[in-house]
Amino acid sequence: MLTYVAYPLQRIAAIVPCYNEEQTIGKVVADLMQAVPGMVVYVFDNASTDETSRVATEAGAVVRHESRKGKGNVLRRAFADIEADVYVTIDGDDTYEARDLPRMIETLIQGTYDHVLGVREDISETTSYRPGHEMGNLLFNRLVSFLFHSHVSDMLSGYRVFSRRFVKSFPAISKEFEIETEITVHVMALRIPQIEEKIGFRGRPPGSESKLNTFSDGLKILRVILQLLRHERPNLYYGIVGSLALILSLGLGLPVVFEFFETGLVPRFPTAIASAALMGISILVSSVGVLLEGVTHARREAARLAYLRLDPPSKTPRQTAMSHGKARAA
Repeated sequence: MLTYVAYPLQRIAAIVPCYNEEQTIGKVVADLMQAVPGMVVYVFDNASTDETSRVATEAGAVVRHESRKGKGNVLRRAFADIEADVYVTIDGDDTYEARDLPRMIETLIQGTYDHVLGVREDISETTSYRPGHEMGNLLFNRLVSFLFHSHVSDMLSGYRVFSRRFVKSFPAISKEFEIETEITVHVMALRIPQIEEKIGFRGRPPGSESKLNTFSDGLKILRVILQLLRHERPNLYYGIVGSLALILSLGLGLPVVFEFFETGLVPRFPTAIASAALMGISILVSSVGVLLEGVTHARREAARLAYLRLDPPSKTPRQTAMSHGKARAA
C-alpha cells in the first residue's frame, strides 16, 4: 500500500463522522493510520447507541462526541476545534478506499490547492449505489454546475481533503448531509483552487445500514441548493421570481387593457387589480435582487480577505511543526 512520506512534519487530521458504525469504524481507522502514518484520526461519535466509541478508541483514534445529530453539526464542530495543516473528511462506513488518501494529500500540497474532491468510482462487482442515489447525484451535479457556472462531478462525495485556510474560512451552516452541497457551492462562489481525484468506492459490508433516505435527504439537498442560490446569486433568484410575477401580470392584465380600448369600459376590476399588484410585486422583487447582489459582492470580498489572511498549503513543513521538532530533539 502506498504510504504518505513526502511531508512528515505536516499536521494532518482525518475527521470521521460516525453514527452507529461499530461494525466498520475499527477497519476505517486502521486503514487510515496505515495509509498516512502520523496522521491523527478524529472519530466524532454523533450520539451513537452502539459501541462505536469503544471500537474507535481501541483502534487508535481520538474520539470526540457531538450530541447534535447531523453530519453538518459534526463538521462545523470539528473545523472549529481541530488545528491542523491538512484536513481529511471521510465517512465511517468503510465505503471509501483509504489507500487513495496519500495521492489526494500529495495533490493538495504539490498543486497548492485548497480542496481536493474524491470522485467515486465503483470498484465492486455489483453497483455500490442504492437505487435512486446515482441518478439523484447526477441530477444535482448538473443542476449545481449549471446554476453556479462551475463543473462538479460528485458533489455529494464525503471523501475530501482541505487546506487549513479553507477550513478556517468556511462558514459551515448546514446541519445534516447537505453540508457537502454547502462546501461545493462555497468553493464555486469564491473560486477557490480545487481539483477532482478519482477514488475507489464500494458498497457497505453486510449488516451495515445506510443512514441516508433517498427522498427526504434529496429534498433537503434541493432546498439547500435553492437557499444557496438565493444567498449567492440573488439577482438570478429574485430575477426569476420577478419574471414569473411579470408574466402572470401580463397574462391577466393584457385582456383587460384590450377590452378597455375596444369598449372604453373595465368590467373586470378584480382582475385589473390583481394584475397591477403582480406588476408591483415584480418590480419590488427585482429591485430586491439588484440590491442584494451588491450586498453579496461586498460579503464575498470580506470572505475572500478572510481566506487570504491564512497561509496556503505549503510544499515544505510548517515553521511551527519544524519548531516543535527542534524542541523535541533538544
